[in-house]
Amino acid sequence: MTNKIAEKLRRKVIKNFMDILILTEIKNNPLSGYDVIGLVHKRYDIVVSSGTIYSLLYSLEREGVIKGVQNQRKRVYELTEKGERDIEVITKANGQVQSFLRNMSSLRG
Repeated sequence: MTNKIAEKLRRKVIKNFMDILILTEIKNNPLSGYDVIGLVHKRYDIVVSSGTIYSLLYSLEREGVIKGVQNQRKRVYELTEKGERDIEVITKANGQVQSFLRNMSSLRG
């Protein structure tokens, strides 16, 4: 039972932070929507619909953190300067998030 709960929590965290996962991966290498779907499946063993990924990519593009460019026959996404700055802030906040998660066990309802 504990493994099912842990797996459910893992999937929830991944889905809730999908935008950050995408940004950190795009920072390393421009990716198409199809590439993102494959990466999420391969790395996290989660199948995400193309609608979910493309909706998120368009949202990130509207926010100005990524931009889509035509690369041969497919559209790939790369970070903008704003996206680079956002990733830096997220990276610095990582320690705070980890500390919060460690301290959650001490919270009692």
